[in-house]
Amino acid sequence: MTSIKKPFAKSLFAGFSLLFLLAFTNANAQNNDGWRQLFNGKDLNGWKQVGKGSRYVKGGLTGSHGGMGLLYWTKEKFSNCTIRVVYKMQKFNSNSGVFIRIPLEPREEWMPVFYGYEVQIDNHPETSKEDDYHVTGTLYSLTKPLAKPGKPGPEWNTMDITLDGPRTIVTVNGQKVTDYTEGAPTPARKFDFEPYRGLRPNEGYIGLQNHGNDDIVFFKEVSVKPLKK
Repeated sequence: MTSIKKPFAKSLFAGFSLLFLLAFTNANAQNNDGWRQLFNGKDLNGWKQVGKGSRYVKGGLTGSHGGMGLLYWTKEKFSNCTIRVVYKMQKFNSNSGVFIRIPLEPREEWMPVFYGYEVQIDNHPETSKEDDYHVTGTLYSLTKPLAKPGKPGPEWNTMDITLDGPRTIVTVNGQKVTDYTEGAPTPARKFDFEPYRGLRPNEGYIGLQNHGNDDIVFFKEVSVKPLKK
């Protein structure tokens, strides 16, 4: 039997090792299906709190103390992507929101409210005095829901927010709730805490709201996936 010289054997081993590493990496990327995690379940690295209250991490979840404040992702703006959040309410109904299309890096909590969009998390019962413009999955005070699939606490919900140029599509638990394109008609502003009407940028910062001590929503996933063009 012909022996293999050591230098050649080392090169051959290195080649196989590289192929194995590439195969593992590709398989791992495929398993993740293109999703990039923004919340690691351990700490709030990459996030920053503005406004009142705070968010914390415990048991792989981020909860909140006090409010009203906003935890935003500091490292980049987002466009042409899908943002996924997996959350549950502490009570049967609790209030929070996912902010999108924030034009500037926030320095306080009200600029995102007035000039971005809040994708509502709030399952008002049918007897509530609030109207359909304040239902989970809508753009707060701007759009009516196409469906009301939000689950009360302590059940888990999955919300996908797709930013496709000027178009915003929101699904909750697999059902479409919002399909809004910039410039479409919206109702007049009723209260001074509602967002100003007008166009939003295609690209913006995102954030998670802490609404108050009586409104705690836990998040276990915040991830993003670019759109395929």
